[in-house]
This record gives sequence, structure tokens and C-alpha cells, in this order.
Amino acid sequence: MLFELTELIGIISFSLSGFYIAVRNDLDILGIFISAFLTALGGGIIRDTIAGEKPASLISITPMSIVIVMVFILLLLEFHKKHSYERKPIFVFIDSIGLVSFSISGALVAIDHSFSLSGVIIFAFITAVGGGILRDMLINVVPYVLKGGFYAIISIIIGAIVYLLSFFKLLGFFSLLILFFFGIILRWFAFIKNWKLSNF
Repeated sequence: MLFELTELIGIISFSLSGFYIAVRNDLDILGIFISAFLTALGGGIIRDTIAGEKPASLISITPMSIVIVMVFILLLLEFHKKHSYERKPIFVFIDSIGLVSFSISGALVAIDHSFSLSGVIIFAFITAVGGGILRDMLINVVPYVLKGGFYAIISIIIGAIVYLLSFFKLLGFFSLLILFFFGIILRWFAFIKNWKLSNF
């Protein structure tokens, strides 16, 4: 139940995020759908493939339907005619929800497969940012996670915390709910303070 809930929240949020990125890069309607699809589902597909499972988003019609519905709603509301989303609070908030939700769901899959700490962190990272990396490579830009400051670090922190919660038998709905809000607050704080990793 926890996994399905975090996946659903992540798909909705990252569908919006992928739409906004596509609009910023002046993609056509097909490009918008592909951007939303990769951002929302790409990381999960990579995760499930590594885990040796059939990607859930390719088995069930629900994930793809959510992406399509979200894109159509945004198009009908003419959000594609508006620009400069990425630094606006609403975009950061939506993207934060997707980042945290997918980090948690990826970590839960790793826990379910009895992975080590490194495995849990890698799965949290891949699920949260893997789709965005694929999207950015397709658009032919440097993936945001390689220049986005503290963005990907949040995913790593969440993966580590999920592992510790599981190790100490504290993993449950309320502990993950607290972690969810902690992750969003951390992402927002990093955005406000403009935290960045050092360049060499």
C-alpha cells in the first residue's frame, strides 16, 4: 500500500514536471508527452529492470493513463503558453513531491529485495532521477542532477534513512510520512538557500 501510494504521488508530480521542462525547451506535442512519460516513468522502468522484474508501468495501464490525463489537462488549461516555471515556488513544490515520493518508493523496492545500504540508496536515486536523466539526454542537455546542486543528494539521504528505518524495525506508514515531509522541507530549504555542490 505504501509503495503504491508513493508511486502514484510521484507519477502525478513528475508528469507535471516533465511537462514544464518540455515547454521550457519548446518541444512539440509529441515531445511534451515523451518528456512527461520519461520523467514520470523512466526511473521506475530502470529500477524494475535492474531488480529483474517486469516494469509495473508497462504491465498496468494506470501509470501511462495518469501521465496522458495530466498532460491533456495542462494542455487544455493552456499551461504550454506560459514559461519560466523552474524557479517558481509551485514548480519547486511539485518537483519536490515527485523527488521525495520516488526516492521512497525506490528504497522500498530495494528493501523488499533485501538489498544492502548501497543498494537501497542506488534504487532511491535511480527511481527519483533516472527518468529525468533520460529526458535530459534526449533533449541534449546536461542532466539537471549533474548541475542541480543539492537536488540528487536529497534522494541519497532519503534512501539511507529508509534503510536505517528498516534496519531498526521502524519502517511504517507514520515514519515514512514524517520522512516524506522532511524530504520536501529539505528540498525547499536547499532551494531557498541555493545550496550547491562545489565545482572543480
